[in-house]
Amino acid sequence: MTTDSLATSSFGEDPEKDVGLNSSPKDGEVHLTKYEADLRDAAEPPFTEEVEPAANGSALERVASAKPSVNNIKSVPNGGLVAWLQVLGSFFIYWNSWGIVNTFGVYQTYYETGLLASSSPSDIAWVGSIQAFLLMIGGAIAGPVYDAGYIRSLLLGGSILTVFGQMMLSLSTKLWQVMLSQGICMGIGLGILFTPGVAILSTYWSTRIALATGIAAAGSSLGGTVMPIVFYRLQPVIGFAWATRVLGFIMLFTLIISNLTLKVRVLPAGRRKMIDYTALKETPYMLFTIGQTLAFVGLYVPFFYVQSYVIRTGIAKPDLAFYFLSIINAASTFGRIIPGYMADFVGPLNLIVPFTIIAGILCLALTGAHSVASVIVILVIFGFCSGTLVSLPPTIIVQLTANRAVIGTRIGMCFAIVSVGLLIGTPVSGAILGASSFTYVWVFGGIFTVAGGLAMGACRVAKGGWTLVRKC
Repeated sequence: MTTDSLATSSFGEDPEKDVGLNSSPKDGEVHLTKYEADLRDAAEPPFTEEVEPAANGSALERVASAKPSVNNIKSVPNGGLVAWLQVLGSFFIYWNSWGIVNTFGVYQTYYETGLLASSSPSDIAWVGSIQAFLLMIGGAIAGPVYDAGYIRSLLLGGSILTVFGQMMLSLSTKLWQVMLSQGICMGIGLGILFTPGVAILSTYWSTRIALATGIAAAGSSLGGTVMPIVFYRLQPVIGFAWATRVLGFIMLFTLIISNLTLKVRVLPAGRRKMIDYTALKETPYMLFTIGQTLAFVGLYVPFFYVQSYVIRTGIAKPDLAFYFLSIINAASTFGRIIPGYMADFVGPLNLIVPFTIIAGILCLALTGAHSVASVIVILVIFGFCSGTLVSLPPTIIVQLTANRAVIGTRIGMCFAIVSVGLLIGTPVSGAILGASSFTYVWVFGGIFTVAGGLAMGACRVAKGGWTLVRKC
């Protein structure tokens, strides 16, 4: 996923050619599709210029800025060893950010039946929701820090907090200890890590940005697939404490790779604002943000509770049930890559709306799923559809924003608001479960996800009208 702060590249000899002011490209120049151009242009600010006296002192003449521009794609590597190493480093940032959040469902089930059996599902869910909340809002706040050039501080600080929180979790025996280590400490660390990991790719890739970001984003799904299996296989053999430490050592090793490979090529020409108040007056942007928030209230309900559901209802034995979370995440891998390519042809809004609604309907369908086969089929399709809610929003916000100088700010604002949905969704589901049954948990998650899809559908109408064949 591409986010708010994208760095810049150097000017050539002709400033107008470099910033793309010519109306038609010459032979040999790189041609970008609209999707690739939108991702490339998601910079804040896009470029700067300076003026200096002419030789005769009679007038001012324009010169290229001393600070380079992201719009000069000629100097973007777009391949090569160093560029691919950035993909590798970003892959493991995704692995250790959203991949960790996607893993919490296995902890939710274990806590309910073991370590924190005396706590309610709602109380336990607060740990995972706070972790996800801090990841998303922390990523928005860390944007200006990245703009200022402190990528090393972000990577190192985020890595230390994340691994330290995981290791402290291995010593935790009470809910407040789990909250401090896994919820707060790791949540802050993940939020700090997230921004540099996803922002740096656009400084190394232009025409192949979709491929690069798709491979990197797959790290979150693969991390969410592998980590639960490792925990489940090791916990009965070596115990909770050492199983958790093994995951911590995996995180440490992969984050060392990210710290060694991620390297700033160029920095933005200035720091972005935290808030763009004009966005609050634009109907499409607000409808999309509201839709995202509503969708994320319900989206993570299956991630957190499907394993408990199949175990408690006797649909599947624990040995099989613990793989269900990995099934969702594995399917989500394809849901992050394939729609990114499809969006270039049909438009990202035209994809995210039906996929979100389908995901909500599938959550509702879990109320009638009483066999292993039916649950697995639902989870595979749900996982694929849910991937679009992670991969497409930055591109959509780019398309909804006319002023390129505030794209980063608007992405950060949207993420900050959406984080509220992440914060409250799963704890409310846990409270519903404590007071009733899983049927109402799936209804709650499904209704909010469908409502989010409908709100984004209203955004699509506000942006592109009622014509279904229009790319939007």
